[in-house]
Amino acid sequence: GPGGEALLRRCAEVVLVRFAPLLASYVWQRQPFRLRYVRRRGETPAHLGGTTLFGDNVEDEWFIVYLVREITREFPGLAARIDDNDGEFLLIEAADFLPKWLNPENSENRVFFYKGELYIIPLSETPEQDCDLSAPCPTIPQALALLSTCSEEFLAAEPIRAAVNKRIDGYPEKIQASLHRAHCFLPAGVAAVLRQRPSLVAVAVQAFYLRDPGDLRACRRPFRTFPAEQRVMALVTFTRCLYAQLVQQKFVPDRRSGYTLPSPSHPQYRAYELGMKLAHGFEILCSKSSKVAPDAKRNVLSGPLWERFLRSLKEKDYFKGEMEGSAKYLELLHMAEDHFQQSVAPESSVEVSPGDEILTLLQTTSIDLKEFEREAACLPPEDDDSWLDITPDALDQMLKEARNESLPSTNEEEQRYDLETVAESMKAFVSKVSSHEGAEMPWSSDESHVTFDVDSFTKALDRILGADSEELDSDDLDEEEEFDFSDGDDEDLDAGSQSQDQKVSPAELVGSLKSYMNEMDRELAQTNVGKSFTTHKRGASSVEAAASESAGPDSGPEDAELAPVDVDMNLVANLLESYSAQAGLAGPTSNILQSMGVYLPENKDHAGSSSRATQ
Repeated sequence: GPGGEALLRRCAEVVLVRFAPLLASYVWQRQPFRLRYVRRRGETPAHLGGTTLFGDNVEDEWFIVYLVREITREFPGLAARIDDNDGEFLLIEAADFLPKWLNPENSENRVFFYKGELYIIPLSETPEQDCDLSAPCPTIPQALALLSTCSEEFLAAEPIRAAVNKRIDGYPEKIQASLHRAHCFLPAGVAAVLRQRPSLVAVAVQAFYLRDPGDLRACRRPFRTFPAEQRVMALVTFTRCLYAQLVQQKFVPDRRSGYTLPSPSHPQYRAYELGMKLAHGFEILCSKSSKVAPDAKRNVLSGPLWERFLRSLKEKDYFKGEMEGSAKYLELLHMAEDHFQQSVAPESSVEVSPGDEILTLLQTTSIDLKEFEREAACLPPEDDDSWLDITPDALDQMLKEARNESLPSTNEEEQRYDLETVAESMKAFVSKVSSHEGAEMPWSSDESHVTFDVDSFTKALDRILGADSEELDSDDLDEEEEFDFSDGDDEDLDAGSQSQDQKVSPAELVGSLKSYMNEMDRELAQTNVGKSFTTHKRGASSVEAAASESAGPDSGPEDAELAPVDVDMNLVANLLESYSAQAGLAGPTSNILQSMGVYLPENKDHAGSSSRATQ
């Protein structure tokens, strides 16, 4: 409506100030979170919007989800929707709890954050808004009208909200836990730049991590911007993702660069290696500099918007009572300047590359080697990086916690492996509906046992085969005659052909099928397939019984009553054999059973026999 643009722009400024304490010190993997005013376009009204490339650190994405939720909580007049290149990733996170009607085709413009809560507009509401029935997704104006009039009815179910909130619980305290501080032996120029702009560590790591042969040309000669001769020990703050990327890559510097590494047994080898890699990243960035005027971007900090931003920060006690001009005050001021420049960059005509920013800082920052050496003598300890190493048990625990599964007891006396549970779980899985989209998993352990309804089966069979003889194809009749195992002569065939004029009841069809199955069982009883099953009558594998029957080869299978197959025993035996064949790796048996909360023990008998054989 009238005045909407001014209201939205003012709202963007307030958001910038409100969340500055969180965003100023945050280290983004690729791009920062930014909101800007977007004009009306088609059916999409004017709004605040933004796009962030979060790269390899998915925690940046969930931090943005937290920010968006809190923005709608702070400003009740705003409704927000958020997606990524996977689509509605909030629904993906809560996929186990979504209603059946919700799918990727009809989920657009249905999922919103409003007043700090997650809302889903149901399918039945959209036709009431005079929208095209052939288009399953509502338009933005329709969705906003529904949210503003009857939002209470669209509040997402508790399990859906819990699944999303689980990913963002812990913010903003979680920010500090995601950081890693490490000692780095790096050029004094890099240490000075990082003191002014801590966020530049991300672009330097990315430049090194994603380097190509062309980038390394600048590193095959003595470094022009960051020579190896002036190096100091400094404490650098990374995110865990950036630190892992820098540590895990093996890299040997070119001799001509001037950078050398001590032996791996050196107590400060890790600091030398990290500093060398960071120096290469910064040198690569500076080699791509476009030589923009040094003060081009600094002009952003001289406008009225910056003055209002700085005044608001002081009112919010952002500087925490630090004296103006003190080291801590200047550190917080530099972070605020960096955050402000990044936030207003989309609306600024000036776009400066990271290399230009680094060169600008080098020209405007004095480097005092003696001061750096004094600081290096009393550096705080670096963080423990044991979180980089994850044991298989810890990985299993993380995966089970992500699936909200309780961990099985590690005490053998407390473990009770019920074979009936294994068999019933597999039966429940087989009974579920499956399609090209996958199989439904029987999540609840309280489900009733699988039952077989004879009447339903007969009716289904009747619909498939048809109860009237007119519906039976001549080919079907030929097949029925072909599988007729009676000892009759050709006259029986003529009699069979006359049956076309008779009605065939469903019960007769079922009886015919049972006779076929019985004859098939008798044929298979003397084959290897028949010998491999365990039966109820003998209680053991029918291989032994087959050996005794082989003494009388003239006796056919029809002369002896066939013992019924123990389906549960055969199922469990085959599952255990398949599980043992996985040799501790992932496989179909463990995947299916674990998804239903059934965990099989290790085959210790097999392991024991193997060890005895080795001895």
